Amino acid sequence: ISEFSKKGYKETSVADIMAAADLGIGTFYNYFASKEELLFSLLGRLGETICIALTEARAAERSSLELLEVGARVTAKFLDENRFVMPLFLSASQHKAQGAPPQEGTEDKPHPSRMAPQVKRVFTEIIREGQEAGEIRRDVPVDLIAEMFHSLYQAAAFSQLELSFQENIALKTRLLLDGIRRRDGQPEG
Repeated sequence: ISEFSKKGYKETSVADIMAAADLGIGTFYNYFASKEELLFSLLGRLGETICIALTEARAAERSSLELLEVGARVTAKFLDENRFVMPLFLSASQHKAQGAPPQEGTEDKPHPSRMAPQVKRVFTEIIREGQEAGEIRRDVPVDLIAEMFHSLYQAAAFSQLELSFQENIALKTRLLLDGIRRRDGQPEG
């Protein structure tokens, strides 16, 4: 999979991937129909990793704000360790839902809408629950807040600050959480 980092998605062949893994091409096709499927499998692991971390946090009765912090931290760690999926993850915000028509000139790129709903749905659900519990402001739409969380990763990826990617996300997350936190005396929305 690191071949995607070296050559880019379009230029990386199944043969390149399997040579790096020291396995035959036939072995690849026993598990994946295409290199796109391999990449989406990895993105699926991101969703699973987030869900596991959130299940543990929910069991510890964490607030919705704490759940959002956990989700943001786990996502940042995963993306930091798998930088080659970052462009696909970031481009997911440009697609609405599964089945969105591909944009012109994107035929050689994997379609990100397949993973966008999974990650966004998790954050959206937590935000909605937080609003219902009175922990998160209700005067800001759920989808806007979810979009802000997704945009943290793009902002950190292009940041010129002398912070690591994960530190950058942690600080931005803290600012965002402080901004959406419902305060005493704040109108219901």
